[in-house]
Amino acid sequence: MNYFLGIDFGTSGVRAIAIDTKAEIVAINRADYEIRDCDSWQKALYEVIENIPQSVKQNIRKIVIDGTSATVLISDRGGKVIRSPIIYSEVCNLEISEQVRKIAPFQHLVCSSTSSFAKLISLLRNEQSRSDFMYFLHQADWLSYLLHGKLGVSDYHNALKLGYDPAALTYPDWLKAWSLENPNLVLPEILAPSTTVAIIQEEIATQLGLPHDCEIGAGTTDSNAAFLACVETSEPEIGTAVTSLGSTMVLKVLSDRPVNSSTYGIYSHRFDHPKLGCLWLVGGASNVGGAALRQFFSDQELQELSDRLIPDLPSPLDYYPLPKIGDRFPINDPHLVPRLEPRPDDPVAFLHGLLESMARIEVQGYKLLQELGASSIQQIYTAGGGAQNQAWTKIRDRYLQIPMQKSVQTEAAYGAALLAKIPL
Repeated sequence: MNYFLGIDFGTSGVRAIAIDTKAEIVAINRADYEIRDCDSWQKALYEVIENIPQSVKQNIRKIVIDGTSATVLISDRGGKVIRSPIIYSEVCNLEISEQVRKIAPFQHLVCSSTSSFAKLISLLRNEQSRSDFMYFLHQADWLSYLLHGKLGVSDYHNALKLGYDPAALTYPDWLKAWSLENPNLVLPEILAPSTTVAIIQEEIATQLGLPHDCEIGAGTTDSNAAFLACVETSEPEIGTAVTSLGSTMVLKVLSDRPVNSSTYGIYSHRFDHPKLGCLWLVGGASNVGGAALRQFFSDQELQELSDRLIPDLPSPLDYYPLPKIGDRFPINDPHLVPRLEPRPDDPVAFLHGLLESMARIEVQGYKLLQELGASSIQQIYTAGGGAQNQAWTKIRDRYLQIPMQKSVQTEAAYGAALLAKIPL
């Protein structure tokens, strides 16, 4: 029996899911990690692989890793991380943003203060004196490197916010020109997600108990993997949307045309399909989500209070619940202040107001995507931990008024496993 392994380094932990040739789950486990600590990444990666039953592990044919989009780092030629990674939600300062705008075209995607390119500029600021080669890597790139041993390889999902052009499948001229001015920096070679990069390193295979001919594929982002997990079909319908409710809230719509707007933090990932051709995952990511809820409630409290609220009744409270200042979508404003007042004494009423406000923000996001040209939304799936909250689901259904489909699978690790099984 052949098995395929997907590993998700998301905003709330690491999950590994192995599937068989029929896409049935045969093993699943998880680990915690510190998102700013690459040693923690490596420990968690090895842990989730080691904990897979040996009967499954010894027959894994391919592994694909997804990571948080725009979590980036630079390493030396030996793969050692030079500086701590800059994480997905971190906002670059005004000086960096102004420098990016001088390099990139007007209103290009990378002009966002959270883009990978902006973070690359920030990472390089203190490294100009280095004479050795430096490799720019996304989270999934470096984790995959630990398995296959080849630096300088990424995928066109992760590389989108670096400035890679997924329509032309090349770096644009402005980015090529900029890289020539930084000869010690190595930008990654870009492959389609799941494309085999190399066979696992022999010593790593032995250490982790994996087959010595196990392939390591190019990765993807956590939200794109979540989309694949939810839809789980060989014939996706244009207009299918997925809301990922994790620490953040990510909206994606499968569209027949790309939509990009740095003004609103909207971007389009290439989605190659063997029968339907080149489609696009149009989406945006908001800092609204579970991270904001966990500022006030534990997981147990969220469950208990959600069970007590009445989702069919509207809440009069109007919040914009952010974990800290700044959002990307549907309002792209790094200075946006969280709106969390007035706060009622009743925690059930407070949670109700938070969930209902996030539902309104979700509606605002999908409305904006369609106004700017994305395909009309036909159905919505839900991924992430928030998908399990039935009260939140009912509130969202009341606001969205679009058919909501129940996903059999919602874990991004499952989507990564599907990529390992059947390359797009």
